[in-house]
Amino acid sequence: MGPAPGGPYGVPMGFIAWILMGLIAGAIAKSIMKERGGWLSSLVTGLIGGVVGGWIGSALFDRGVTGFFSLWSWLLAIGGSVLVLWVYSLITRRK
Repeated sequence: MGPAPGGPYGVPMGFIAWILMGLIAGAIAKSIMKERGGWLSSLVTGLIGGVVGGWIGSALFDRGVTGFFSLWSWLLAIGGSVLVLWVYSLITRRK
């Protein structure tokens, strides 16, 4: 008997789940940071934030984005999206 499919934390997410999680996480992060923009910018922000959050979670806690129905995955995706928006605002800040 080998390991369960997707590792010890469940079945890996598919393409549609990543898109949906990215869209929702990006919208939540934009709401937290009081940013404007449409669904496409929310999607891009959420997808990049999910990757960043998953990388940080894997590096610090040995557990990244694990599945669509995992609270841990949502926290990482939203946190990563907030971080992406914060860094973007630092880069594009105009005085």
